[in-house]
Amino acid sequence: MAYAPDHRAFYDADSHIMELPNFLQKYADPDLRDVMPAVSYSASIVTDEEVAIIMDRGGCHSDEHRAELLAMGDLLIERSKEIQALGAFDRDERSQAVNLLGFTKQLVFATHSVALPFSASNKVDPRLRYGAARAHNRHMVDFCSDDSRLMGVAIVPLDDPALAMIELEFAISQGIDAVWVPHRPCGDRSPGHVDFDSFWGLLAQTATPFVLHVGGAPLQLDKAWANNGRAPTKDWLGGGENVRTKDIAVLHQGPETFLSMMLLDGVFERFPALRGASVELGAGWVPSMLERLDWVASTWGRNDANLAGFTRTPTEQFTQQLAFTPFVFEDIGTFIDQSTPDLYLFSSDYPHIEGGRNPIARFEASLGTRSEQVRDKFYAENFLRVFTRAA
Repeated sequence: MAYAPDHRAFYDADSHIMELPNFLQKYADPDLRDVMPAVSYSASIVTDEEVAIIMDRGGCHSDEHRAELLAMGDLLIERSKEIQALGAFDRDERSQAVNLLGFTKQLVFATHSVALPFSASNKVDPRLRYGAARAHNRHMVDFCSDDSRLMGVAIVPLDDPALAMIELEFAISQGIDAVWVPHRPCGDRSPGHVDFDSFWGLLAQTATPFVLHVGGAPLQLDKAWANNGRAPTKDWLGGGENVRTKDIAVLHQGPETFLSMMLLDGVFERFPALRGASVELGAGWVPSMLERLDWVASTWGRNDANLAGFTRTPTEQFTQQLAFTPFVFEDIGTFIDQSTPDLYLFSSDYPHIEGGRNPIARFEASLGTRSEQVRDKFYAENFLRVFTRAA
């Protein structure tokens, strides 16, 4: 028996690979393999010992552990987490996991291997930055190649427009299903800079959505904001390396700024076929963002040439072209009431523990007495509007 009920289709907008240390090195260009860093779990709840045991076994789970995972059945999502999860790094196991989860389609993101290519440091050698992106994208294509339910997400840093375009063309040529870009300034440019028009235009032309995702920009605030003269605050997992109280309070500011700049620079107006999604960055900020952008466009459009040519309001542009995944602990029903049911996507975050042990039940509780039509949009239709290849 599968976890997801069989009375409707469930399209999962967020799942992950738990990369093994050689994830990038194995797929890097030969001349970069010796300088390509190993994927690190130093800022993770996964221990070095766990990773070492898996690597000593040849990069796989033991037969006994795999059998235990398969025996979990519809409880897999509750009990199978992080690097010990079924299909965390093995593509054949992953197909078995999707069987037990019961999802129709599943976007697949990296976890730790984006640290180098998405680094905000201007000291990263562009050759290494984009070489790491190429290695990631090759590996992601391979991981998802044998199961049409798995929709691989490429990564493309935007620090250099010309190099970004080369990597985008490669990713699209390999049949990638979406492209993850970092939600920070693009080097010294806005994402709406004219130098990126060919990038957004190619995405639109090929019906390839872009995605923003947690990890696409630094997770934690500048250390000065945490300096209050008191003992350091632990993160929600009990350590200090992940999202802490102050971090989560303003986590939305990065993606909100990125998408607002795209809109105010006219990207969505120029490319109405462009689609995108903000994933694992929450959704409680979306209704207020739409209201704010509408009045900004209405008032400042009298003086701003970028806004004067709008044929649709910001709310109309975002509703037609974007979607957002709420956290499992957020009140998605209220967000829908405050905006529109056309904006939000279901996600499991498998096998990360942040996705919860029973995300469908928690989202169902939040949706309450809202109609089956609202549910169909949340679990399937909004996904198919953005990720049209999934149809």
